Amino acid sequence: MKQNMKKMGALLLTLVVVIASVGCTNAGKNDTPAQTITVKDGATIGEGSKSLAVEVVDGEGKSVSFTVKTDEKTVGEALQALQVLSGEEGPYGLYIKEVNGIVADYEKDATYWGFYINGEYAVTGADMTDAVDGDSYIFKVEK
Repeated sequence: MKQNMKKMGALLLTLVVVIASVGCTNAGKNDTPAQTITVKDGATIGEGSKSLAVEVVDGEGKSVSFTVKTDEKTVGEALQALQVLSGEEGPYGLYIKEVNGIVADYEKDATYWGFYINGEYAVTGADMTDAVDGDSYIFKVEK
């Protein structure tokens, strides 16, 4: 009887370890970025007192321009709230993966999202850039 209890205990412990290790191997993996919506050229989306001009340029140079109305503090917050932009937090802030349904994947094809404010390359990320009424923001796939 004691021997059967020891075998049951060992079996149960082995089962718990196997389940825990399977769960840990998939923890933190997310190969697919969050899906974003696609805004059509010339559209106006959102609500708020600030009006932002946004242009998204894909890897082939095709662009879509639209207006974002928002009361959010930063450009990143405004576009994330409207599901136009997605990414993941990194050591330097938000690492943008997808904008307007277009994915830039540095690991796959060495592309990334360039961010411009009023035509100038930004020195801050979208999540650290104040959303300023009347300013224009460009997100461009670059290599």
